[in-house]
Amino acid sequence: MAIRETITDAIHYWEPRRLLYNLVLALVVVAYFWAGYPASRQSLSLDLVLGVFLLAVIANVCYCAAYLADIFAQFSGFQEVWRTYRWLLFVVGVLFAAVITRFVAMAMFLPGEH
Repeated sequence: MAIRETITDAIHYWEPRRLLYNLVLALVVVAYFWAGYPASRQSLSLDLVLGVFLLAVIANVCYCAAYLADIFAQFSGFQEVWRTYRWLLFVVGVLFAAVITRFVAMAMFLPGEH
């Protein structure tokens, strides 16, 4: 498989799933904001919004690490097996990111409760 086809396949697979990834992380943040309400409302500020934006960008940069694993595996002799099971990388990555997001959201919206 040519590199152009491999990269196109990786983009075709990973980019639609980025929306679900971001949705899951946003739901974690909203859930902890809601759990800490009304006290969490007092923590709203421009600095908090900018911090959340920065963390969202970092989370999306980290999401791109899946491309490295995907493209590497597609060039291996395990290409067909990889294509069958690469959804596991997505699931593990989303769970890992959700756990990190949980701890950050707890620190932002439930201070002193963790």
